[in-house]
Amino acid sequence: MKTDLTKILSIAGQHGLYRYLAQARGGAIVESLEDNKRTVVSAKNRITTLADISIYTSEGETKLREVFLKMKDALSGSQAPSSKGDPEDLKALFEKALPDYDRDRFYVSHMRKVVEWYSELEKFASLDFTDPEEEETAEEKEAE
Repeated sequence: MKTDLTKILSIAGQHGLYRYLAQARGGAIVESLEDNKRTVVSAKNRITTLADISIYTSEGETKLREVFLKMKDALSGSQAPSSKGDPEDLKALFEKALPDYDRDRFYVSHMRKVVEWYSELEKFASLDFTDPEEEETAEEKEAE
């Protein structure tokens, strides 16, 4: 099953990733990818979809979806380094996967978060993502 990054959430102050289920009064109903526990998150929390996140590069920005796919290619089936591991291992991974990342604005702390998300998606969801362009085309055909 393909993963829709517009429905995968990062919530400030909460560990891990969450799947958006429904809107609730004053927030959203979400489900943890790790243990499938459902909870209501207040709209006051900083909630971000992974589809909205980009990584700074020398050419501008690269969407997280593309970064994950490049990481998958760079790792070629092996496990990602630990997000708590050696910073040099993380830098080496991003040098290989995204060689033009902006070294002045994309820090090791950001790399740790991206690797953590990648590992969680690999373990609890899928690294096969829905394509927003394909969805738009399908919606246009349905409207006709």
